Amino acid sequence: MNHAPTTQILSAAQTKQWDAFTIKENPISSINLMEQASMAFTEWFAKKYAPEDQQIYIFCGIGNNGGDGFAVARLLAGWTYDVQVIHCLISNSISQDCAINKDRLKQLPILELNENDPFPAIQENSIIIDALFGSGLNRGIEGYWGELIKYINIQNETRIAIDIPSGLFADQHSEGNIFKADWTVTFQLPKLAFFFAENQDYVGQWKVLNIGLHPSFLESIHTPFYFINEHIKSLIKPRKRHDHKGIFGHALIIAGSYGKMGAAILSSKAVLRSGAGLVTTHVPKCGYEILQISFPEAMTQIDKNEYIFSETPELANYKAIGIGPGLGKEPLTIQAVTSTIKKAEIPLVIDADALNIIAAHPELFDSLPANSILTPHPKEFERLFGKTHNDFDRIHLLIAQAQRLNCFILLKGGYTAIATPNGNCYFNVNGNPGMGTAGMGDVLTGILTGLLAQGYSSLDACLLGTYLHGAAGDKAAQNLGQSALIASDVSEALG
Repeated sequence: MNHAPTTQILSAAQTKQWDAFTIKENPISSINLMEQASMAFTEWFAKKYAPEDQQIYIFCGIGNNGGDGFAVARLLAGWTYDVQVIHCLISNSISQDCAINKDRLKQLPILELNENDPFPAIQENSIIIDALFGSGLNRGIEGYWGELIKYINIQNETRIAIDIPSGLFADQHSEGNIFKADWTVTFQLPKLAFFFAENQDYVGQWKVLNIGLHPSFLESIHTPFYFINEHIKSLIKPRKRHDHKGIFGHALIIAGSYGKMGAAILSSKAVLRSGAGLVTTHVPKCGYEILQISFPEAMTQIDKNEYIFSETPELANYKAIGIGPGLGKEPLTIQAVTSTIKKAEIPLVIDADALNIIAAHPELFDSLPANSILTPHPKEFERLFGKTHNDFDRIHLLIAQAQRLNCFILLKGGYTAIATPNGNCYFNVNGNPGMGTAGMGDVLTGILTGLLAQGYSSLDACLLGTYLHGAAGDKAAQNLGQSALIASDVSEALG
């Protein structure tokens, strides 16, 4: 069994190749593979919805996604669900497996819907299953069938998509009318489109079901896209009885200014919570007592300025350096950040105002130490690298800039994306919306810096740090609820 800490995300074309590979190598017929997928969906559905709950409407197209729909209808009807099937005759052709499954559906009447027919009435308190257009779609849905999707979307009923919402492209920006699913139940691997905020109203919650596609196919296929799975925990280094704080590394955090000392505290605490042995925090004079009282485990290094970061400290004694949280953008701070970047001989973790300073002084890109980690949120990313038209354009720009700068760029969001210098991109799938509060990025900066201090590579620090940050956020949300979650809760939940 594969226990790699990341899992590939395939394009629609690669997924089609995987189906064909499985049919050849297992061997299994395409109709039986469709049956496996439909059975997996039906079993998932039956665990969530009882037969007596609601009327079920299944809208089937003419391709293999429609074939899935017909098979699901037959299976659900056999389990005493009340199913109504609408076959949408989008063209005169129909795929072979779709036709076979339509013919197998003997026990139910099928309403055939031709273009310009009146739309079928939908009962209240029903479930609508979308099996109209699959991942092979190559243009937006307009005209009569687009209006049908609009009509379905305004129904105040539960909506579920089989494999992918109709109208949504798996691996490019989508236009036209798109089915709005409350749940998308997909097969074997998630689609790239599921990871982008622009599609969240269409995808809803998503679930991946294993349908037995041949695993060896993945050994021969290349993709730049991956997601982090729970096996990432295997990267955590075991501790030996005689290990001590010197073994676990000394980190430097440069953070805070008058009124923003909380950022320094949050990031410094996260350094030690992530396992580093020592942390020194460089703060302006006004932060000395605040830091000593609120976080006695940190050593405090004082800037000569009362209110802001104004001088680069000695950097040679540290295994890792994090810079940016709460610094502000005063002229002296800009000079000090510039000096720090130019003097650093190890990868930096760069966040917040340090990123904004780089954005305003792009010549600093040339001075970034190799394998540094930049952690922008979407607005900071836009300031650094410019606007994009959509999330797909932005992810390609993210990858290109990581390659250009020979750095890791961690774009924070609902599914944080980590682009690497070799052109790969990894998505983190844990965490929750309760983490969208002030200071959460400061905690992440501390975690990443703490992992670098312990000797993790920049790649492993990004993957493991992002996962641990999300896992701690999920743990804290279990105890407090998402609405009450604050950044210090995530530090407390680490480990």
